[in-house]
Amino acid sequence: MSTCPLDRLMRLPIALALLACLSALAAEQRKNVLLLVSDDCGTRMGTYGGPALTPNIDALARSGVRFDRAYCQFALCNPSRTSFLTGLRPDTTGVYDNAKEFRKVIPDMVTMPQMFKNNGYTVGRIGKLYHYGVPKEIGTNGLDDPQSWEQVWNPRGRDCDDEDKIFSIGVGAGSSADKAKGKTGQVLVGSGNYGGTLSWLAADGTDAEQTDGKIAAQAISFLQEKRTKPFFLAVGFFRPHTPYVAPKPYFESYPKDKVELVPDPAADRASKPQVALSNTAVANYGMTEDTQRTAKQAYLASMTFMDAQFGLVLAELKKQGLDKNTIVIFISDHGYNLGEHGLWQKRSLYEDSARVPFIIRDPDSKANGKSTQRVAELVDLYPTIADLCSLTPDKRAEGKSLRALLEDPNRPWANVAYTQVDFGAINAGGKKKDAAPDRKIGRSVRTERFRYTEWNGGTMGVELYDHEKDPKELTNVAKDPAYAQAVTELKATLAKGTN
Repeated sequence: MSTCPLDRLMRLPIALALLACLSALAAEQRKNVLLLVSDDCGTRMGTYGGPALTPNIDALARSGVRFDRAYCQFALCNPSRTSFLTGLRPDTTGVYDNAKEFRKVIPDMVTMPQMFKNNGYTVGRIGKLYHYGVPKEIGTNGLDDPQSWEQVWNPRGRDCDDEDKIFSIGVGAGSSADKAKGKTGQVLVGSGNYGGTLSWLAADGTDAEQTDGKIAAQAISFLQEKRTKPFFLAVGFFRPHTPYVAPKPYFESYPKDKVELVPDPAADRASKPQVALSNTAVANYGMTEDTQRTAKQAYLASMTFMDAQFGLVLAELKKQGLDKNTIVIFISDHGYNLGEHGLWQKRSLYEDSARVPFIIRDPDSKANGKSTQRVAELVDLYPTIADLCSLTPDKRAEGKSLRALLEDPNRPWANVAYTQVDFGAINAGGKKKDAAPDRKIGRSVRTERFRYTEWNGGTMGVELYDHEKDPKELTNVAKDPAYAQAVTELKATLAKGTN
């Protein structure tokens, strides 16, 4: 029996209305994404077996998948953040320091948050995602990428107003001769020039007055808003970046006489190329053990303070019923040294500086509550989130989706991790130079068993550490005949990751 054209015409609006309803339903079912990023945060939290009291991060790990071998691509803020937000390696972005903007090299790159914005998500940033200097640029946009976001907030807390109270270890304060000898001064500096020095403050006041407290409050406000579109919210905490500032009660959680130090690094450093120790040329900056304990106490206090703000955000997510449809990710831009190998802070190619916390909780993951020993990279974050949300990343993104490990954490996995640093370019006068002879470029590849590193292509040193026997990377076995085959194979693997 034939259908009357009028009947078909009358059915068309019904079909279109049904299609619209289905599309709206699909949009409502799209998952939200909450990306939480800590600054200069290594893997010292409780869930990774560390001494820091981090109950909220630990709880996220118990309800998600924890990556135990995750690594940054560059152990410095701007290069690393640019890398994981673009899905590109530093050799592709051309970003090797804390001053360069990636859009000057790749102006049309669709970043991870930009991908969500282009697909109808509400996209917001609170705090530090792209780089800006701490503490002097807190409250500003810094090197932010406006194309990545719809909404941005730059909270500023009392920690910025208490700068004159912050105690700093002025490494080599004074003459260049003092610096060469590794002499240290313990001085108060109040002009914001302590973001790269060891500095701290057991602060007066409440959590809510600090910048990270204000960041958490803004995130809570965002989560309380009623919206019809899914969201991508990136929350960037500042702590435990120097200066290590946290309210006094957090310091009291770590009695100084209970803070453990790394054993004397003299024998450890003896097996390493001198260039690998450039970040702290004199072991521990020449600090006394008492000062080291104070610095480490302050760092751990800052971690616990950050964890408390982190917990407030996750509690609100659950209170609003959003946890059932929100992918939550926690990472840091890179790791951190607290005396390992006599090194402090970042910009080294050893485990404590290159390794990062990396936790993903997807409500639909079969592996939630488990951990994986497979190697992952921060550059994998972009394609992973895109995959979980059924979106398409920029075709130039260089990472690898980790979705399969969220289903089976023990599945075969051939991934390795590439990390690099560039001491480039600093001459005796402290001025930057681009001439190749003055650059000290380190490149490292991490497999499940080994870490292999070359400095300036091996001309300034080669390192190999066997993590099955030497998880603390104390003995460089690159010249040991027993590891000759491993060196040959890893040298080729490292070359594959070098553009």
